[in-house]
Amino acid sequence: AVSRSCRVYINGKETCRHENAYLPFSADVTDAIKDGENELTVEAVNDLSPRYPYGKQRIKRGGMWYTPVSGIWQTVWLEPVPERHIADVRVTPDLRGADIVIDGVASGTVVFEGKEYRIENGRTRLEPDSPILWSPETPHLYDFTVKSGEDEAASYFALRTLSVGKVGGVPRLCLNGRPYFFHGLLDQGYYIDGIYTPASPELYEKDIKTAKSLGFNMLRKHIKIEPERFYYECDRLGIVVFQDMVNNGKYRFLHDTILPTLGIRKLSDKKLNRGEETRTEFLSSMESTVKHLYSHPCICCWTIFNEGWGQFDADAAYEKLRALDGSRFIDSTSGWFHQNKSDVESLHIYFGKLKLTKGGEKPQILSEFGGYVYKDLSHSFNTKKTYGYRIYGSRGEMVAALRKTYTEKIVPLAAEGLCASVYTQLSDVEDETNGVMTYDREICKILPDELSDVARMLQDAVT
Repeated sequence: AVSRSCRVYINGKETCRHENAYLPFSADVTDAIKDGENELTVEAVNDLSPRYPYGKQRIKRGGMWYTPVSGIWQTVWLEPVPERHIADVRVTPDLRGADIVIDGVASGTVVFEGKEYRIENGRTRLEPDSPILWSPETPHLYDFTVKSGEDEAASYFALRTLSVGKVGGVPRLCLNGRPYFFHGLLDQGYYIDGIYTPASPELYEKDIKTAKSLGFNMLRKHIKIEPERFYYECDRLGIVVFQDMVNNGKYRFLHDTILPTLGIRKLSDKKLNRGEETRTEFLSSMESTVKHLYSHPCICCWTIFNEGWGQFDADAAYEKLRALDGSRFIDSTSGWFHQNKSDVESLHIYFGKLKLTKGGEKPQILSEFGGYVYKDLSHSFNTKKTYGYRIYGSRGEMVAALRKTYTEKIVPLAAEGLCASVYTQLSDVEDETNGVMTYDREICKILPDELSDVARMLQDAVT
């Protein structure tokens, strides 16, 4: 993946071009290479065009806007493959097995649990003898190998389902048929050394294990798409991902922030004019994101629009996304400007009373709240400026306030009908010092025994 507009040349000849900063791409270079030495040139320009997904990058960084990045930021490799090869593997699980669709080849075999299954028209189904369901508590993965002609590829799947059910007349989000509270952290995926990438892939594992040690079972990947290594670690280690689409279109402070802050949160988006090209790019990026990440069992919810940024006709976007993926929850409008079609009612509450919407027919999630600040100056990106929602002078004060919020407000709301909560946030990011970890990941501001028991309170509340 390259940020943002990319041209790739081999021996002076353009081989491919790509415009989306967050999605990986590839090209067949067979006809471009020659015997002996070849010259590869990658040309990248990040113009931060609002026509394309740009996330939280700004030339003038500060507050909730971050340093922009340019150039190659995901792994590059050259791979020889047979002319007819396995291009992709798409997995759709249920509680008994998984339907496997293989792109690029129509026939072959899949080796699974010591048995061979025939591939017919690019499809097969795998069912383990003794099914073990995937969850954050038991993140069991099943390995299999696809063989077709001269090509071979290894992959994996997990068994899990997502559904909406009623418990005591209250709509609940269910994992594997049972009510489950998704206890999450906002995860923006920024790092002090590489901005978009950590110094080592092992830091993905550290982030996930830190979140789980504090009792969290979910990360909301906020307005960023990570390298697949991140999602593999989530699959393997067992943490749910609520995945955001990356916004494009201009951010409008009056419409997207001031009006909702004043309580004006119900506005139609049918006539919002984002420009035909901008709308087309967003929908294309949404489709590519779903296809790219579809087979990762950790992803349980897609978020389309966040706080009105770039929002247009959310109902139509929901229908398009539902046609692409019928297996996951969809949060069409995270925060406000809710329309008609969404699997959840998604609330952002940083100021004022934490409460649910009365008489709601959809499961309700608190997709952002908190943002409590404790700033460790020796581990801060910016020692002079601080961004957050409640500032505390000591670690103890911050932890006590957060624990009180969970035990006295979030847990009772879970008993009342709340199905998920997302605390802001996993780590500090530049000026923002409201993370449970510092930006350099050297310090965790909360000890496991100070918060981990909240997870059991939340699960007990929904069951």
